[in-house]
Amino acid sequence: MPGLTATAPFPDDVPVHPLPVIDYERLQQWDSREVARLWDASTEQGFWYLKNHGVDCEVNDMFDMGAETLDLPLEEKMRFEQGDNGDSFGYKAKGTIQTDANGTRDNVEFLNIAQDDALSWPHPTHRTYPSTVNARMNDTIIPFVRKSMEVNMTILSIFERQLGLPRGELMRLHSTEGPGGSEARCIKTPSNQSTAGVGAHTDFGTLTFLHNRLGGLQVMPPGSQRWLYIKPLPGHAVCNIGDALSIFSGGILRSALHRAAPGGQSRFERYSVAFFTRPRNSVVLRHLGQNSDVIAHAVAKAPGGEFDTGTTSAEWVARRIRKLRLKNRQGPETWYASLGTEHIGRTTGGV
Repeated sequence: MPGLTATAPFPDDVPVHPLPVIDYERLQQWDSREVARLWDASTEQGFWYLKNHGVDCEVNDMFDMGAETLDLPLEEKMRFEQGDNGDSFGYKAKGTIQTDANGTRDNVEFLNIAQDDALSWPHPTHRTYPSTVNARMNDTIIPFVRKSMEVNMTILSIFERQLGLPRGELMRLHSTEGPGGSEARCIKTPSNQSTAGVGAHTDFGTLTFLHNRLGGLQVMPPGSQRWLYIKPLPGHAVCNIGDALSIFSGGILRSALHRAAPGGQSRFERYSVAFFTRPRNSVVLRHLGQNSDVIAHAVAKAPGGEFDTGTTSAEWVARRIRKLRLKNRQGPETWYASLGTEHIGRTTGGV
């Protein structure tokens, strides 16, 4: 199964976007050169590879758990379907969301497991999950969630200092003192697909920690109208900035446009594992310029209100998910209502 074992070579005839490789061990040591490289990557393109993150064993186990769960009969999986009201946690069947303004159906299925549910196990905070998830909660899912949280919180602590924020400010917005939207995701893309698995989007939350073994992820670099593939590198995660962090920073940190699309490996079934860090549900998405001269200076150059959404993190995520669901589609306007920060600092011709 190449999607799990990466036996299929990456094609050499597709356009590839080179990403900087950031060493997590050096970030933990606050190596000034590595911190500067992370800062350049996050402010210029919003994507980077992360090596030496120390989550490899847990990632391998998550691939196995995800494959086992997503191979369950559809009837069983649908008992845990996330529905059409904007809920993120649970199972998403393929063909249930739109990938563009024309209403083209997606072709991926995935399972989202709430960080809150992992940390409160065996007592659910948000919902229950299939038996294959419950059986692997202690030895697979909880260790993956905890280590992924540690990686993303380390990166956020670096961004705090670079943005001139008080120590612990970003941590406070992502604390576990109240419910939040952070989640682990296992994704399955069927073989022989000719359309986009997931449409062009920016991520809903703060930071994404992605692990894939076959290609299919494309980015549109800032200032470009061309889609380029990101080549998977063994042992390397792909990380990117999401909407919340872009808003908190007044646009200094870039939430990059990306999508899942068929490529030279599309004849194979493909799996991916991701962890999404999102703020607490009650956090209002607005810039933090009141606590940082660096951010205040950036906001002063932006159109008024661009980095003050007036909505909470929970409302932001629910609106984006709800508007993507095909059962809620009323026309192209529904697709545009699902967008996040895609419009900020970009033209929309490639979306």
